[in-house]
Amino acid sequence: MTARPGAARVAWIAAVAVCLAAAAAPTVGAEVLLPATSVWKYEATGTDLGTAWRAPGYADGAWPSGPGVLGYGETYITTHVPYGPDSGNKHPTTYFRTTFTLGTDPSQIQSLSVAVNYDDGFALYLNGIEVTRQALAPGAAYGAFATAQHEGGVYATLDLLPYASALVSGTNVLAAEVHQVNGTSSDLVWDAELTGSTLPAVSRGPYLQVGRPDGVTVRWRTGVVATSGLFTGPAPDSLTLSVQDATLTTEHELTVNGLDPDTRTYYAVGTTDTVLAGGTPDFAFRTSPLPGTRRPVRAWIIGDSGTANPNAAAVRDAYLALTGGAETDVWLMLGDNAYSSGTDLQYQAAVFDMYPGILRNTVLWPTRGNHDQLYTGADKDYYEIFTLPEAAQAGGVASMSEAYYSFDYADVHFVCLDSEGSNRTPGGAMLTWLATDLAATTQDWIVAFWHHPPYTKGSHDSDNAGDSGGRMRDMRENALPILEAGGVDVVFTGHSHSYERSYLLDGHYDVSTTLDPSMILDAGDGDPAGNGPYGKPTVGPGSHEGAVYVVAGSSGQTGGGNLNHPVMVRSLNTLGSVVLEVDGTQLDARFLSSTGAILDDFSIVKGVTAVPLEPPPPGTLVNYPNPFASGTRIAFTLETAGPVGIRIVDVSGRLVRTVLDGDRLPVGPHTVIWDGADRHGTRVAPGVYFAVLRFESGTRTRRLVLRP
Repeated sequence: MTARPGAARVAWIAAVAVCLAAAAAPTVGAEVLLPATSVWKYEATGTDLGTAWRAPGYADGAWPSGPGVLGYGETYITTHVPYGPDSGNKHPTTYFRTTFTLGTDPSQIQSLSVAVNYDDGFALYLNGIEVTRQALAPGAAYGAFATAQHEGGVYATLDLLPYASALVSGTNVLAAEVHQVNGTSSDLVWDAELTGSTLPAVSRGPYLQVGRPDGVTVRWRTGVVATSGLFTGPAPDSLTLSVQDATLTTEHELTVNGLDPDTRTYYAVGTTDTVLAGGTPDFAFRTSPLPGTRRPVRAWIIGDSGTANPNAAAVRDAYLALTGGAETDVWLMLGDNAYSSGTDLQYQAAVFDMYPGILRNTVLWPTRGNHDQLYTGADKDYYEIFTLPEAAQAGGVASMSEAYYSFDYADVHFVCLDSEGSNRTPGGAMLTWLATDLAATTQDWIVAFWHHPPYTKGSHDSDNAGDSGGRMRDMRENALPILEAGGVDVVFTGHSHSYERSYLLDGHYDVSTTLDPSMILDAGDGDPAGNGPYGKPTVGPGSHEGAVYVVAGSSGQTGGGNLNHPVMVRSLNTLGSVVLEVDGTQLDARFLSSTGAILDDFSIVKGVTAVPLEPPPPGTLVNYPNPFASGTRIAFTLETAGPVGIRIVDVSGRLVRTVLDGDRLPVGPHTVIWDGADRHGTRVAPGVYFAVLRFESGTRTRRLVLRP
């Protein structure tokens, strides 16, 4: 299957009627029929109960009970369930039952879904009727094991609307049998939340696509066909602009135009006359700044994140903790977005159930990986799930393909390439477009991203031409010369399940053994608190002035490997993501681990060939960078030898850290580093601090600004 033609989609969107109207309908959410962490009864004695236990009238009065999450072997378990006397031969099946009340006519139900937290496989019954099973063969008996291992910790949402007829007014019974993948499995997990409504439910999204200075595209899915309505405005209670389409569909896609650049807009989605989701402060987006605008830009970059497991959740949560609610401007997804084959159901679990809050606030710009397979039929695969700017709707040059595209955000030009399915040969459509697109941009910064890395020694080996069908070799040999001639600054890829980050490179298009020292334009670590940032002389696209190559494929799993490619400054077998920040002539990038630790930090400064921290005149105190994210160098010069102390204090004057404690230092320049931590080694909160220098001839103070 190939990407859906862009012209058909553009024509369909253009046909949508746009009118000014008040969106007065109240926000209506699905009713929670059974909350998560509800009380369930369980039977865990190792007894085969056959099928009678599923029926509503089954006598379960003697079963023990407790609130979810139920099971064993995980730290988040609330109710511990026994597994039998032999830890090497645990019960293959555990039974669970609970009840809930439906206070409406079941025939009026238009949405019904369940969010399930489970390990490893299960079958679920509503009033004795099977409504879903996962990782469990049809008709599996008590002694059958799950067909695949599934880790708990994340709730997966499943549509149960086809079985709404099994509901009854009043008391209903949910029953589940949970099966282990084998007798030595270390954990068992069970919990579920059931929701339903007499209105169509938004079962996917809303999620944002193709952000522009004057608008954005909003997509969502409903469980039943409905009309489409998008309501926007300057405040949650003032949604005065309406975009509507009366076509009945489950896949909704509307575009709002005519908005002001770089402006926060609130929105809601639903039918033409009813709001189904939104109209609250957390449903909002910010339009893109005009191209060329110099203002701070923050991007979040994740690769191979589609595991739909606690690893991916931990990487997500570490980023959200770092930002503390601050806006994310750009979100890049580097492929293998939904394991293991990119089905619609896998995308639901790995993307839409994993990142619901970020999706409704931040435009997502993905690339396709080898696990993002293609399927026949509407809304089945990567190209049906995402709306991508093949017609240059968001800047750059039109590619006329959703496989590869470009867009502008403020003064950054982003280029997405397709290393998986598109022609990678010189003279082919993609690389011909790439050269044209780069020649046309005048943006200060160029950031490129795709899936297969040109340099890696992680779970894949870029030196092996047979690895990944030669895709890594092709991108290195064919795409890199065009990118470097066009002035690319940073390249992000995934595929290898590790984090690897290069020196400032130019001209290395062969295997690692051919690396010449002249191809490393700066052999420093690029760390502002280490050897200092990399420098590039041209502000804007500068041909062959060097690029940093980052493999960020550990946002869902790690894969080991030798991790010894000679172009790399850092190589880590660690879960995490990358936070990229651009502000004027400086670019900063940090690798943020799943535990919240910053394990790599590099910067590029434009308009200079190097970025040394010059010794300050005697009697002054300076630091670089400032503001800073993970570390800053503090410099001073002594005219006379003697004891010196430097303390870091907060705005109230309270001591945070002593970085020099009366050390006797010789005449001349000196540098110390503060890593943003207190005296216990704990990272302090972002904000303003002061470095206080005490020496024999006086005291000097320097204001320090620690960024999130």
